[in-house]
Amino acid sequence: MSRIRMNTEFRNKILNRYVEHAETETTQEQQGFLQAREKVDEVYPLAFEVAKKVVSRAYPSEDVDTCKSLKKKYGQPLDVVAKDKCFYFSYAKDKLEEDEDENDRNVSEHFDFGLYGAVGNREYSDETGKQFAYAYKREELKAKDCNPDILAQQNGKDENPHKTKHIDANDKALGYTRYSGYNSDDDNTIGITKDFDSQFYLDIIGTSHCRSRTIACSKEEFQVFQMLKQAKSNVITCHQKWIDSIEKQKQAMKTGLKAYRYLSEGVELMQELGVELDEAELVRCNSTGLTIYNPQNLASMIKGMKNTTMTREQKIALRKEYEAKQSVN
Repeated sequence: MSRIRMNTEFRNKILNRYVEHAETETTQEQQGFLQAREKVDEVYPLAFEVAKKVVSRAYPSEDVDTCKSLKKKYGQPLDVVAKDKCFYFSYAKDKLEEDEDENDRNVSEHFDFGLYGAVGNREYSDETGKQFAYAYKREELKAKDCNPDILAQQNGKDENPHKTKHIDANDKALGYTRYSGYNSDDDNTIGITKDFDSQFYLDIIGTSHCRSRTIACSKEEFQVFQMLKQAKSNVITCHQKWIDSIEKQKQAMKTGLKAYRYLSEGVELMQELGVELDEAELVRCNSTGLTIYNPQNLASMIKGMKNTTMTREQKIALRKEYEAKQSVN
C-alpha cells in the first residue's frame, strides 16, 4: 500500500491537534498560570474588605445618606454621591530620605478593582487591563470562540488588523465598552464585565476624577492594595510565559512538518509527543534538517521547550537519552 504524501491540509490538521494538546497538557508553565489566577481569587476579597474600611472612613455612611436625602429634596444640584470601583489611595511616609523634601512625603497610587483595571504604571492607557481580563476569563472567551491569548501572542509586535479583530471580539464577548474617566456610574459595561465589577463598587462623595479625591490610608493598608495589583500582574506574566512556550512549540512543529514528505512521519511525531493520532483519522477528516527534524529528535526538542526548570541531574539524564537515540539512528 502506497504511503500518503504530506500536504498543507494535513500539516495544518496535525498542528491544530498539537496546539489543542499543548493547551491542556499539565506543564510547569500551565500550572504557574493557574496558580497565579487562584492567588488573585484569594487576594481580591481581602483587598476589597480593606478598601471598604478606608473608603468608609473618608466618606462615612451617615454623610452619604445625608447627601442622598438632600438630593431627593433639592434635586440635581446636590447629586454628589456616586459609586466607583477605582480609587487613588495615599499614605504619608514616617521618615524622608536625605534627598527627599516634604513634597515627597505622600505616596499615592491608583487602584482599580474592575476586571479591566490597569495594573501597570499608567492609570488608563496601557494594555495591562485587557491582558489581565483576557487571561483571567480565558475559559469563558474560549467558549465563545474568541482568542484570549491574542495579546500574549502579539507581544512586542506592532498594531495590526489581526490583533485588532481579536481584541474587539474579546471585548464584545466580555461586555466591555469603556471605563469612564470620572466615575463608574458612567461605565457602559454589560455581561461578564458588569457582573464582575458589580462586586466592587463603593459609595463616594464627589463625582470628579479619582485623582482629585485622593483617599488617605495607612502604609499597611496601602501594601494590601499593592498586593492585589501584584497578584494581577503575576497572572499576566505567567500567562505570557505559558503562551510563549506554546508558541515556540508551534513554530518548531511548523518547521518540522514542512520537512516531512509523508503523513506517517507527522503521525509518528505526534505519537512521540504523547498525542494519539492515526492516518485514517486525518484522511477521514479531510542534510542537517534530516537529523534535526526526524520525528524522535523533533519530539525531544519540543519537549525541551516546556518544564524548563530542571535540576542538573535531570539535564544530564535528558542528554544521555538524546545521545542514546542518536546512536540507534
